[in-house]
Amino acid sequence: MTDSPDAPENFPAPESPVGSFPRRQARTRRFTLGAPRGVTVSPDGRRVVFLRSRGGTDPVTCLWTLDAATGQERLVADPGDLGGGSPDGADLPPEERARRERSREQAGGIVAYATDSDVTTAAFTLGGELHVTDLAAGVTVALDSPGGVVDPRPDPSGLRIAYVSGGALHVHDRHAATTTVLARPDGPGVTHGLADFVAAEEMGRMRGFWWSPDGDALLVSRVDTAPVRRWYIADPENPERTPTEIAYPAAGTPNALVTCEVIALDGARTTVGWGADEYLARVYWDGHGLLVTTAPRDQTALRTWLVDPGTGATRLRHEQTDPAWVDVVPGVPAHTAAGELVTVEARDGAYRLVVDGAPVTPGTLQVHDVVDVDGDVVLFRASTDPVSTGLWTWGPEAGVTAVATAPGMHHGRLVGGTLVVTRADLDTDGSRTTVRWPDGDAELVITSHAESPGFVPRVTLLIRGERELRTALLLPSWHTPGTSLPVLMDPYGGPHSQRVVAQRGAYLTSQWFAEQGFAVVVVDGRGTPGRGPVFERAVHGDLAGPVLDDQVDALHAVAAQHPDLDLSRVGIRGWSFGGYLAALAVLRRPDVFHAAVAGAPVTDWSLYDTHYTERYLGRPDTHPDAYARSSLLDDAPALIRPLLLIHGLADDNVVAAHTLRLSSALLAAGRPHTVLPLSGVTHMTPQEVVAENLLRLQVRFLRDALRPGGAATEAGPPSTVSSRARRR
Repeated sequence: MTDSPDAPENFPAPESPVGSFPRRQARTRRFTLGAPRGVTVSPDGRRVVFLRSRGGTDPVTCLWTLDAATGQERLVADPGDLGGGSPDGADLPPEERARRERSREQAGGIVAYATDSDVTTAAFTLGGELHVTDLAAGVTVALDSPGGVVDPRPDPSGLRIAYVSGGALHVHDRHAATTTVLARPDGPGVTHGLADFVAAEEMGRMRGFWWSPDGDALLVSRVDTAPVRRWYIADPENPERTPTEIAYPAAGTPNALVTCEVIALDGARTTVGWGADEYLARVYWDGHGLLVTTAPRDQTALRTWLVDPGTGATRLRHEQTDPAWVDVVPGVPAHTAAGELVTVEARDGAYRLVVDGAPVTPGTLQVHDVVDVDGDVVLFRASTDPVSTGLWTWGPEAGVTAVATAPGMHHGRLVGGTLVVTRADLDTDGSRTTVRWPDGDAELVITSHAESPGFVPRVTLLIRGERELRTALLLPSWHTPGTSLPVLMDPYGGPHSQRVVAQRGAYLTSQWFAEQGFAVVVVDGRGTPGRGPVFERAVHGDLAGPVLDDQVDALHAVAAQHPDLDLSRVGIRGWSFGGYLAALAVLRRPDVFHAAVAGAPVTDWSLYDTHYTERYLGRPDTHPDAYARSSLLDDAPALIRPLLLIHGLADDNVVAAHTLRLSSALLAAGRPHTVLPLSGVTHMTPQEVVAENLLRLQVRFLRDALRPGGAATEAGPPSTVSSRARRR
């Protein structure tokens, strides 16, 4: 990947742009195109449905099936044959574009689908048009619709398709070929059947309506954004365009009003009430009842209500409380076939699987989520070591059983006894998806067309420091022991995301940076998942101090064992929370960090959304000290190191105001810095040219900033630095 390891100052010469890693990573969407995903298994376990594009650089996703009888894969819906779904998403309705931004979807074509209960019918959209596929026959038809269709879902029988268009919930009867509008917007900013912003962005709830088990009614969420403050995202490159208006619930400001109704197919409506709770977190509706899970604004409780669909009356079925916060865990609540309630709860220092109030997993196992409940057997993901996540089952007879627990990251499905396992590890490129039927001896492998990056990351997994921080070290392939290297810290470092995992694909970018002449160090500090509730809650009230201290402690611990790391030349880069951490590092610890690249950083937590920010810092009016401790704006006068700020101007998650406010504060303090605005780019930076060249520009910036001889140090007022150090 490098042309000349003997280039001056330990930096190799730039590689040829032809076939380069940055370009291939951008073109392959981080080498994920062509890999199977979005797996659904039929109740009898005989049919597996999945999404996959035709090749490793093909962004158009198709719908496929795998049949147990033949073991053959079958293409059942190809957007190219159906004449819809542009790869760049230009034909998407705004609601679908927003949904994909929330789910970080970067591909095109059929990126999501839903099925009936027997998995014989699948519904999806292409360019906002409604399509239905007979999965057995492999025949797809376009149904009449008003256009702008979002989130189509068949009823359990597959005879009707519910979907949202124009903020209204529609139901299409396939036999009668008629469409009924069950709920229309009854005011500006009102939608029916869509998830609100914080539900989709922070709670993982991407939907807003749910069919009853017998298909005669739906639970439908009504979202009213009228109380939410309006922000305006302009396109400075095209000043003739009207700015996009978004309803953004910033910390301390009003949320959208979310309510629910049970709406029968004849139009009868019943309101569901759950008291003063502000967040609708989960809905689960099966033969044992309708469960609605809600949380108060401060998130110190999570309540599951059993709802009477006929009257809307609710009875508290389950409640969790915590003085810091209660986690919304994917896959729960759920019912076993016997009607037992399945939850995941923080108990005795671990996240444990709980069935009808009793913990059934040991405290040595950290449960991440529940994947499926197959009869009375629960399939869940968990870990004994945070760098690996395995698959386990619990059943009333067998208890807890390891299913797939080799080192690596596992995902899976268990339906009708059929087990699907997707594994990614340090020994292979990409991921491998296998299917095992209950009556079969052999595993079938679902073909992956994902491209190989063409190199193997040279990663060493470490445990360092008194807090036993999980750390990864990557060195250049051409490095000779005894030769010093500048250091590049490459963290995310915050809640909800691990970077130090036993998965090759997690380190591709880090290894590319290493090949440019850096010793790359990745650290998962306090606040990151995988280590249990105590480790995660260490950031409660302070998103700055613990995460920064852990980066410093791990860096020094690694350098003590690896003397080739040159601690006089340490850079740090990151995106989103990682961007915040990078800027934080050079502002508060310039004695350790000598340059930073901060991409899409949160700089003022009062500008970030309610659910995320208030979970950790409380509300700004009641906890102003927590916001002051975690904000970067007051630190601007302390900057004495090179800082590159990068931000997409179309970002509606971490809006560009974060970077602009920090830049203004730096300018007011007379602190030199660099700002790279990205016109038309969102939080995901999906554009190939942007994604490719961002890596190259970061390398150039870091090379210039970390040259030997102290070039990274800028003249600055010593009193500013020392006073900041005293405050800390």
